[in-house]
Amino acid sequence: MSDIEVTPMGQQNAELTEQRGTGAEGNSQSWNAGAAQSDATVSEAPVNGAALNEATVNEVARFGAVGAEIGDFRAGFVAIVGRPNAGKSTLTNALVGQKIAITANQPETTRKVIRGIVNRDAGQLIVVDTPGLHRPRTLLGERLNDMVHETLADVDAVALCLPADEALGPGDEFLLNLVRKARVPIVAVVTKKDRISREALAMKLIQVDQFGDFAQIVPVSAVERSQLSDLVSVLLELMPPSPALYPTSAVTDESDEDLIAEFIREAALEGVREELPHSIAVTIDEIILPGRRGGRDDVHRAESMRRADGTQGEGKPRAEGNHQGKHRGTTKIHASLYVERDSQKGIIIGRKGARLREVGRVARAQIEELLGTHVFLDLHVKVAKEWQRNPKLLGKLGF
Repeated sequence: MSDIEVTPMGQQNAELTEQRGTGAEGNSQSWNAGAAQSDATVSEAPVNGAALNEATVNEVARFGAVGAEIGDFRAGFVAIVGRPNAGKSTLTNALVGQKIAITANQPETTRKVIRGIVNRDAGQLIVVDTPGLHRPRTLLGERLNDMVHETLADVDAVALCLPADEALGPGDEFLLNLVRKARVPIVAVVTKKDRISREALAMKLIQVDQFGDFAQIVPVSAVERSQLSDLVSVLLELMPPSPALYPTSAVTDESDEDLIAEFIREAALEGVREELPHSIAVTIDEIILPGRRGGRDDVHRAESMRRADGTQGEGKPRAEGNHQGKHRGTTKIHASLYVERDSQKGIIIGRKGARLREVGRVARAQIEELLGTHVFLDLHVKVAKEWQRNPKLLGKLGF
């Protein structure tokens, strides 16, 4: 059942209230950096160059539990960087094995640094998804770029994402010069290789090899999950010997509140164009857990790692997959979507609230899967004029 109350367009608030009951790796391809360009091919073998010795990997793989001898286990941080829409968040989700970062067709979707944990017998990677580096037009853009710079100062390696179906350009060159300043190994990750032919991919790898001096060049397809294991192996080899830095059951340090806000923003981004995607921000006003009466003390804030074994924090369960028929009670969520102008508010709401209802429906499905409960989602659309340029409003919205 759904009901909607939309206040007149001249007002600052519109409301929607809804309630509802509720692969395997692909063929391996790799590029040997430095191979003769005249006869370059896409090989069916593990990545070479600074590649891992397979026997060594098998030997190291016998170790890996937390507490293993430091010399037998590697762990560290890898920054995933690239131009906007280079496939960074999709790659992050594929490496982690579940969705921790939202994706959209619009550039500049990622607005925060998101850490995902990739656990293997041989080591642990903390992949750090970053906003796409771009020429800032607003104070928000400047702060997003600052996040990238700060991230690069504290990582052990960089994975530079270069889309296979896009030509290398000045933006890529600028970004490469920036990550070089970090003085850490740089792996060129040719993303979206499923979008081009093998012949075109071979030519792309030659271009990337000529573009910079990379520790490795690895073509991947996050959508087809092709060569993700190769990429993880290459990155792990570049990590320092170290015990696991996070619990081996963890997959991210994102809280439920952060993920819920991002799921709502992702749903709101669908189908909007021009300047509107950049003008949307989401805050969570209140989360009332099943059996609670509300109030700020009842807001559910996940302070600990999200765990792959279905627990979070101090043993809080988190059901996996389809929770149809397994929900326990109803979680009530009150959230606000901010835009910068009254005209944008009308677009988000849609005719007779139809679009806002769809935003709620799409977001609620993901939130129910995350929490394992029914969800009562109450969305409000508000105007915060020019918030991307206002330091005070940026702070209020979490930037």
